[in-house]
Amino acid sequence: MKAEKAKKTISDKLSINKKNIILILIIIIVLSSLGLFFFLQNTTEENIKKSIFNKFKDNKIESTTIIADHIASDLQSIMIILQGIVDLVSVQSSGAFEENFNKILNEKLSNINKITEVNGIYFLNNKNIIKYEVLSEPNQSLINTDLSNRNYIKQMNQSLKPTFSNGFIGTDDIYRIALIVPVLGNDSSSYVGAVEVTIPTEKFFEHYGNIHDVNSQFLVVYDKKGNLLVVGADKSLLGENFFNEIVQNFTNHNPILMNNTVKLLQGISGYAIYDYGRGERLTTTYPVLIEGNPEYFVQVVNPTLSFYSEINEVIIGEEVKTFFLLLGTIAAVASLIVILVKWNIILNTEIKSRTLELEESNKLLKGTNEELLQANEELKIHDRMQKEFINIASHEIKTPVQSILGFSQLLGMYPEKQTEFIESLQRNAYRLQRLSNDLLEVTKIESKSFKLKKEVFNLNDIILKVVKEQNTILENSRERELKIILHTPNEPIIVEADNERIGAVVSNLLSNAIKFTKEGEIIINVKKENSQYVLVSVRDTGSGIDQRISAKLFSKFTTTSFQGIGLGLYISKNIIKAHGGKIWAENNNIDSRGGATFYFSLPLFVKH
Repeated sequence: MKAEKAKKTISDKLSINKKNIILILIIIIVLSSLGLFFFLQNTTEENIKKSIFNKFKDNKIESTTIIADHIASDLQSIMIILQGIVDLVSVQSSGAFEENFNKILNEKLSNINKITEVNGIYFLNNKNIIKYEVLSEPNQSLINTDLSNRNYIKQMNQSLKPTFSNGFIGTDDIYRIALIVPVLGNDSSSYVGAVEVTIPTEKFFEHYGNIHDVNSQFLVVYDKKGNLLVVGADKSLLGENFFNEIVQNFTNHNPILMNNTVKLLQGISGYAIYDYGRGERLTTTYPVLIEGNPEYFVQVVNPTLSFYSEINEVIIGEEVKTFFLLLGTIAAVASLIVILVKWNIILNTEIKSRTLELEESNKLLKGTNEELLQANEELKIHDRMQKEFINIASHEIKTPVQSILGFSQLLGMYPEKQTEFIESLQRNAYRLQRLSNDLLEVTKIESKSFKLKKEVFNLNDIILKVVKEQNTILENSRERELKIILHTPNEPIIVEADNERIGAVVSNLLSNAIKFTKEGEIIINVKKENSQYVLVSVRDTGSGIDQRISAKLFSKFTTTSFQGIGLGLYISKNIIKAHGGKIWAENNNIDSRGGATFYFSLPLFVKH
């Protein structure tokens, strides 16, 4: 009896110890899990904040670039309109302006006011005195005002080129900028006057974003001297130089903002995060480039307080989800420990099985994440290429269109010069047609709808036709001594290809050779490479292929010329490739007369 009682006592003690061990294990797991939870939670929060903030920053950098490009595009449009007026002035007979000319000027002013509100168009004589004006209503007349002492006038007189002014205060105490285009004499070097337009800075820059409310995103714009053209923080700072004591006291001499602004005024874009006593801000910067030169400088200022509030809301939501997930995990683990005491072997097998499933799931998840990252990068590249394509194409289309409009007006005013004007109209119309054809070809290539109209013909005939056309153009221009020499075999070179597109490739290669060859000769060789292919080469004595673009010579928008948008070689490559041929280029040897040689091959036609 005593033995059984002792045995029972020992059994009870073992049972109690086992329960205590389980309880202690559960407490240890709970405490460890909570500690791990808070550690991982803090790490996750920092990673989330960093990731979301970087996306916010990248978005603002891209947005600032778009704003600066938009400003540059509008200023360039105004400059083109003023240049059109200069062209009208250049052909205008001396004396008072005629009534129809005055009507055109009012139309030009109306066109500019559609872009932004300006004070008016002013005509200066060779002594920089305003002698004629067309004003937006209501604005004060400046007739007979002498502008000789203004810095941008002096700069324009020295360079004889279109000039953008720094900020200045007009006679009506409104801060503004000016754009002035010189009128040159027949020798293109003598100054006979100028055409000027003045633009109120606040009314102009508020088209591109908020310039007053500092509690949300707002713009700050500088001129080349660092003067503030618009400033949302304090209107009393308008026109002040960023580096003077007034502005520096306002910003508490913040070194981060100072460094960011100095780099911006050097034409270097970037971003900065700082707080000069009015809350943390993210500032992104980009210069306003006109024909490659920085004329004005944009800062987009974003208070980060509201953004961090949004981040915190996201993080709190994630914390709640993670906490409940942790509670469920703790309960599950505690239950597993209790069961583990009784069914250790069964659970070990189950755990191994679950572990294998989790590893496979993690592999699938990792692969999915990599696919998403790759798709995101491809989307960014596509978006960037699309913007680049739109900017380049719109600039190229705008130039001939403006010329066509300008010469169309001149044609009605001066019928005695119709031959000269019609030639210019035809030249620009042809340029526009060629551009539209190139864009159409690229669209077909990109959309996989590029189809060939093949026929059997003698390749020698097509090449000879293109050479005759180019020789005629060279003879009519008489601008340089340049010869085109064609070497073709006596026998016909029969190919089965798209007649029109192969002619376009030959014309493109020959036009490029002429464009980059000031004098010398261009030699075209046509020969059978073997029984299967014909090889065509176009060799010039020009400047050769620039090393900076050699690697991407046959890509879209690759050009070092001021003419065209760099689509010709890209289209040529796809045409030759569609025919089963190859196209390539190389610089000539140093021992030769320089230049470059372009080659392409085509399969010969074989009767079956």
